[in-house]
Amino acid sequence: MLDPRAAIARKRDGYPLTRGEMEEFLGAALRGEVPDYQVSAWLMAVCCRGMTVAETVDLTDVLAESGQRLDLSRFGRMAVDKHSTGGVGDKITLVAAPLAAACGLVVGKMSGRSLGHTGGTIDKLESIRGFRTSLDPDDFQRQLDRIGLAIAGQGSALAPLDGLLYALRDATATVPSQPLIASSIMSKKIAGGASAICLDVKVGRGALMQSLDDARQLARTMVNIGSGLGRRIVALVTDMDAPLGHAIGNALEVGEAVDTLAGRGPDDVRELSLRIVAELLVLAGAEPDLRGGTARANEALRAGSGLEKLREMVAAQGGDPRQIDDPRELPRAPLAAELPAPHAGYLRSIDTARLGSLAMDLGGGRREKGDAIDHRVGLVILPRVGDLVRAGEPLAIVHCRDRSQLEGLDRDLLAAFTWSDLPSPRTQLVREVVRTG
Repeated sequence: MLDPRAAIARKRDGYPLTRGEMEEFLGAALRGEVPDYQVSAWLMAVCCRGMTVAETVDLTDVLAESGQRLDLSRFGRMAVDKHSTGGVGDKITLVAAPLAAACGLVVGKMSGRSLGHTGGTIDKLESIRGFRTSLDPDDFQRQLDRIGLAIAGQGSALAPLDGLLYALRDATATVPSQPLIASSIMSKKIAGGASAICLDVKVGRGALMQSLDDARQLARTMVNIGSGLGRRIVALVTDMDAPLGHAIGNALEVGEAVDTLAGRGPDDVRELSLRIVAELLVLAGAEPDLRGGTARANEALRAGSGLEKLREMVAAQGGDPRQIDDPRELPRAPLAAELPAPHAGYLRSIDTARLGSLAMDLGGGRREKGDAIDHRVGLVILPRVGDLVRAGEPLAIVHCRDRSQLEGLDRDLLAAFTWSDLPSPRTQLVREVVRTG
């Protein structure tokens, strides 16, 4: 076996490890033959020294190979997936995945839970009464064969080595390493079996990547990994300086996703969902270009077939489809309190991360992995950046358990908004596109 000290020293001194060396070192770590302190030292060396593109591709493949890998090539249609690096109010999967399936693609998605101020798709889906987010690989594939759509939690069978490394990264302040972020995300995408992947890399106040340069670099790294491992892949760098849509909170976001599929949702949620579906249709070879892909996605939206596909998935996974037929049947917080605007003015900017943290404080998210979630609570932010708001008009609606949760919240919530006397231009939703080549 490769001496763990040699693997650590090579990375410490800036030399790349071969795929075989990483497989040997990390495989031994997964078997418990290398202690956590040595794996942590190696992670810190990676964080400080970085990795080459080839090394990052190899690490991703080693992580993906550490557990079960799904083969979704047998469906006769290209299996696709999308992934977001996490944002506030990001319910795009709940719109884009059913729309893509309604357009004839096979959409098999393994999703995560919330941690910190960013939401998780699995938590949102668990707002639906009876919805089963745990599917074993056979059930997952049978559902894809039957209806072309399945969204489930990331089970321990897929990329278990990534789970080990992530826990150590969280404890050793090595989470921000771009090669480790990219390989962690992409290993689960590769293990999930999709042949075409659209990545949504968030940038801005509410995102993991605060600067456009960092977001661009992460997008490029993940595209290089996907391409290097034989996937058709594109990354959209999208704005997270404002929440997506109006709703922040699990059941509230499910309701807004349903509204969008019914043709009455927020413009930005509809725009980004259609763009992602169009990209997936082109990657899958189902449409020749984005114009054709957008037209096909729009037709599925207008026809209501995306909404019907969501209903079909909910029923297939044990959920109550009546809550899709009428989102008012979703869990509702006991109290909904309006926050009035303190003065007139144009909304200049929103501290998106603060809003995410406030929704988490209400019980809508978790600070630690084991924290419980109240699916009912959250915020609805009514105006958009650039809108004129008059004094006394509702600025936000707080959905909470009781009045004690409102104490001091108005002050903290108002601090998330800045104002101006003139309208501010809205940031472009899709900031950049990163493709192979």
